[in-house]
Amino acid sequence: MRRILIWLIVLVVVGVCAGLFITRPQTLPASELAAGYHPDVANGQLMFTAGNCSACHTAPGQSDRTQLAGGLKLKSPFGTFVTPNISPDPKFGIGGWTEAEFVNAMKRGTGRHGEHLYPAFPYASYSLMKTTDVRDLFAYMKTLPAIAQPTAPHEIHFPFNIRLAVGGWKLLYFHPHEFVADPKKSAAWNRGEYLAEGPSHCAECHTPRNALGGEEMAQLYDGAPNLEAGGRFASNITPSKDGLGDWSAQDITDFLKSGTDKCFNEPDGMKDVIASTSKLPDADNAALGEYIHALPAIAGNPKHKTC
Repeated sequence: MRRILIWLIVLVVVGVCAGLFITRPQTLPASELAAGYHPDVANGQLMFTAGNCSACHTAPGQSDRTQLAGGLKLKSPFGTFVTPNISPDPKFGIGGWTEAEFVNAMKRGTGRHGEHLYPAFPYASYSLMKTTDVRDLFAYMKTLPAIAQPTAPHEIHFPFNIRLAVGGWKLLYFHPHEFVADPKKSAAWNRGEYLAEGPSHCAECHTPRNALGGEEMAQLYDGAPNLEAGGRFASNITPSKDGLGDWSAQDITDFLKSGTDKCFNEPDGMKDVIASTSKLPDADNAALGEYIHALPAIAGNPKHKTC
């Protein structure tokens, strides 16, 4: 009996160690960040705009979208996440971060101290970005104002405050891979897919999630009734009858540029997004319009049709 108990203990210890090893925070190989790279700051600004970084990281009430002090509270079924200061302040922001630390946060969801980051930060989408685009983004963000303002801690309760558990979430739902263009599609469609699925992370808001916060991939883009606890509804943007079925690619492009839909409404929920997409090059908005218009039609949420 004693021998059986010892073996059970050994198996449990081995299992726990194996689980911790499999779900450990991951980083990119050093070869991904080859020395001698000269960042394209203008492209970094484009990635910043496409990613709509200001929507979450501008302090509440701050109108200057380059003041990235954070502090926005994102309520969720798991608690309230507080967006961090990502200005180049060396103490309270990311001014003391290395490029590698920034890239690993963006593409692997691993913090600068080797910790798992909560997926309220949409690294599942950012992992698709080209590493050069992320390096350019970091270079651009270092040109923005440094804000010496601390960030309040997340308001997350047990067991969701155990960061080790995020490793299990990643094992289930986080499958990082860099974007690969589809040679059968047009250059514009591929650009639209890259922007939508990567930096712009459209699916993060417009796709419903399960009880663990994983995206319901069978309902991709068909609307998210629980975008935020008690918050707004993200519409179905697939070309179904209760989505954007009667919109053309040009209608979508025009909306991303102007913020006014084909029914002459100005949807409140998209204000922060339009604040960024309206500044994108026309070709990029057209690419997004082409890609979104070509999504598979999925019915869902007829009470929340866009117009």
